[in-house]
Amino acid sequence: MKVLLFGATGMVGQGVLRECLRDPGVTQVMALVRKPSGQTHAKLRELVHGDFFDYRVVEPDLTGLDACFFCLGVSAAGLGEAEYRRLTHDLTLAAAETLARLNPAMTFVYVSGAGTDSTEQGRTMWARVKGRTENALRRLPFKAVYLFRPGLIQPLHGIRSRTGWYQAIYTLMRPAFPLLRRLFPKAILTTEELGRAMLRVAREGAPTAILEAADLIVLGAPPTRSAAP
Repeated sequence: MKVLLFGATGMVGQGVLRECLRDPGVTQVMALVRKPSGQTHAKLRELVHGDFFDYRVVEPDLTGLDACFFCLGVSAAGLGEAEYRRLTHDLTLAAAETLARLNPAMTFVYVSGAGTDSTEQGRTMWARVKGRTENALRRLPFKAVYLFRPGLIQPLHGIRSRTGWYQAIYTLMRPAFPLLRRLFPKAILTTEELGRAMLRVAREGAPTAILEAADLIVLGAPPTRSAAP
């Protein structure tokens, strides 16, 4: 399976990249980046591209792909609706529309958020914009589109958020995560579970297009090993 990954240097993207590189069924991961990360791996190819609203110059590199994991996003904090819409809806659709045209057999997985408003009419700005983005993605002619709505995500394996205040919160919460996972077993997932869930829906599909945290935890569970004969 050949995978295209957006947001490979973010917290969620780092977790997804790790699981893709560890998965024997993934033959190549193409990470679309604005500048080289310096990371190397036999399966990893970084495609450096400066304009995430226009892919014409790199279209020849964006064919023959089986799945796209779109983990790129920005916080709505401090942004007006027009700018947040440009960086969320418009940016995502610029990529997705190109990929749907070049790879109609592709599975597209979009990391949205818990509380997204599918009606596009609610009072919360970010939720409306995310809902509009989800709805637009579902209308594109991909093989399948899956919309991941995780809530709280626990970073594992040294993965860190690039947003300073997010990382400060994760650092403060780290000792509490084991207790929180026991208290809210269907609400908190790890970067590892999220990455495995993406790979699983890309291979096997899922019963519904919209997948909440509880669904992702089940999909991201480690494979069961058969008992020895």
